[in-house]
Amino acid sequence: MSVGSQSPQPARSFDHVGIRVSDRARSVEFYERLGFKETLVFDKYEANEMVSGDGVRINLIFNGARHPHNCLLDEPVKLPGVTHPAFIVDDIYELKEWLDSEGIVITEGIHPIGPRRITLFIRDPDGNVLEFNQLVSTDTENQ
Repeated sequence: MSVGSQSPQPARSFDHVGIRVSDRARSVEFYERLGFKETLVFDKYEANEMVSGDGVRINLIFNGARHPHNCLLDEPVKLPGVTHPAFIVDDIYELKEWLDSEGIVITEGIHPIGPRRITLFIRDPDGNVLEFNQLVSTDTENQ
C-alpha cells in the first residue's frame, strides 16, 4: 500500500456524533437528562440534533432495532466501528454523584486513562457507551 499525500482540507473541529437508538422518546428523554436539548428534527433521515449548553452536538438516529447488547463491544469478535463518544466535564466527581442519585448505572467507575484525563463510562438505554472525562493538568513547568 502506498502512502498518498495529506488532505488539503484537514478537520478543523468536530461537529457531532450520530448515535443510533431504538426508541425515540426514551432516548430523547435520557439525553435531555444529560443536558442535551433537541434543536432540530430531520424527518427524512429519521434523526434529530441535540445540543448541550456549551454547544456539544449529537444526532440521535431513530431507526435502530432493539438488541439485547452492544454489537460492537459485547460480542467476542470485535467488529470495526465507532465504539463511543467521549465528552469533557468540569467535575467528574459531581457527575458521578448526580448519576448515582438519578439511578443511571456507571459501567466503569472513575479512573485515569493516560496522564491527561480521569474518566467514567455509562450506557444509554440501547447500550451505547458514553465516556465522560475530566481533564487534569499535566503542566509541570509551573510547579
